[in-house]
Amino acid sequence: MPTRRFFLQQTGLGLASLLAGPWALESCRSTTARVPIAGQLRGANQAVGHLLRGGMTFPAPTRNRTVDVLIIGGGIAGLSARRWLHRQGLSDTLLVELDEQTGGNSSHGQNTVSAYPWGAHYLPIPDPRNTELIDFLRDTGTITGHTDQGQPIYNEYHLCHDPQERLLIDGHWQEGLVPERGVPASDRAQLARFFALIDTLKQAKGQDGRDAFAIPLDQSSADLTFRALDTVTFADYLDQHGYTSPYLRWYLTYACRDDYGATPETVSAWAGLHYFAARKGQGRTQTGGLVASSDVLTWPQGNGFLLDHLRQSVDSPPEQPNLLTHHLAYAIQPQQDEVRVLCYDVTAQQTIAIRAKAVLLATPQFVTKSLLRSLAPDRAAFADRVHNAPWLVANLTVNSLPQGGGMPLCWDNVGYNTASVGYITANHQDVSDQPKRVITLYWPLTDAPPHEARRRAYQSTYADWVQQVLAELETLHPGVTPSVERVDVQLWGHGMVAPTPGFVWGEARQQAMRPIGKQLFFAHSDLSGVSLFEEAFYQGIRAAREIVQALHPSTNPV
Repeated sequence: MPTRRFFLQQTGLGLASLLAGPWALESCRSTTARVPIAGQLRGANQAVGHLLRGGMTFPAPTRNRTVDVLIIGGGIAGLSARRWLHRQGLSDTLLVELDEQTGGNSSHGQNTVSAYPWGAHYLPIPDPRNTELIDFLRDTGTITGHTDQGQPIYNEYHLCHDPQERLLIDGHWQEGLVPERGVPASDRAQLARFFALIDTLKQAKGQDGRDAFAIPLDQSSADLTFRALDTVTFADYLDQHGYTSPYLRWYLTYACRDDYGATPETVSAWAGLHYFAARKGQGRTQTGGLVASSDVLTWPQGNGFLLDHLRQSVDSPPEQPNLLTHHLAYAIQPQQDEVRVLCYDVTAQQTIAIRAKAVLLATPQFVTKSLLRSLAPDRAAFADRVHNAPWLVANLTVNSLPQGGGMPLCWDNVGYNTASVGYITANHQDVSDQPKRVITLYWPLTDAPPHEARRRAYQSTYADWVQQVLAELETLHPGVTPSVERVDVQLWGHGMVAPTPGFVWGEARQQAMRPIGKQLFFAHSDLSGVSLFEEAFYQGIRAAREIVQALHPSTNPV
């Protein structure tokens, strides 16, 4: 099978020529020239975000607004908090988001072929004990009821259709992502031993009676037998326990890169095991079939389906909207009984002064650091510990995909020892006979320290990225390039938090979640140490509860 490096070397000159024309970049002036492949380079609005640290002089406030609760940040945590506050009757809220749309890495797009994700693309079946998430999934129509035994009943249209996943190894597509084809007996024995360990850890409980590994992770056992695993790297743990098989190590590296944007050498052993041992979902289908923890919920737009329901769960009156995008909060000024926040309206180029009884920073830590630099230097020190790897996500519209031998096209398609973590078929859930497809390629940039990988990523042009993306796709589907009609590229400079040793169970994370007085509150998946929908959703509710208790101490929020 040709490698990605071989493809780049052999076709680089021709592909560079192909890409030399004027491309349809969103930020470039329009052109009437014809180009072989259309597309654009996107990214979270770092130009606006960097105004926070760029020393810009913002205009004086020309508008004022007063609310009970101001939420800064429109990712899943902020939207989850907003939904929960409104359900508790605290409806005088305002959410501001610096980007042009809410959602963070759950944002999504659509073309004439299919909707598609720009980031998170599935939700594993949740533990039935996660009642708040189960309740939300019932609101979305994903859960349609419960059995007499209390098991959730899942809408089968939301469960990932078969065939689900395949791995290209030794030039052949095998079913499943755990390597099997050509794997020697000794390596198979190590794989079996590791998954037997996971079966044990799934059932394990600490001396406090809690599950050793749970989601949300704050509900995991405090037993030091398990928490000690947070002090060593996953790679060291595997070495110490004789897990040396290159096939097993590839699979575990794939898992860490896929969920954490990092490698076993970077994440803690607790986090590496949590990836496998915390999944305990179960349920039934509407026709009575079994739904297991290995099943996933997915939609063409990925977790954008859940995002849209979160956003729409609260009405925003047009005459006084309670959700404002393209607004940058740049100054937080605590006062005696309220907080004054200065917010820049990027579109109108005006500043609005917002007064709130409580402010929730549902922002990633690199943003929180900028907002609290003078107010809480200790929070800035915590932000410097957060390991955020950059990601590339590319949505490609193709009119065909040349297939090799073995398993046919699946929802999740991964190559053994390739640079990316593979692609999903965005319109896999589509029951129509649409011949074209949108495939979403995921590429955590883990080959350099995050700051260096981020710098390289932002210095690369759209043509650079298309060349690399097509080369990567050619390793999976030789000869596919002429079938690619469009390539849209998204860069996530701070794609997801990685749970490095000592991060999850260190005191610094606990401190970073605590309110400052009774006015400033915090919620984001960064504060869990893992970038999961479930964690962001939980963080929003956790902070919202704290806000209700601070504003109305006599209430008992459910």
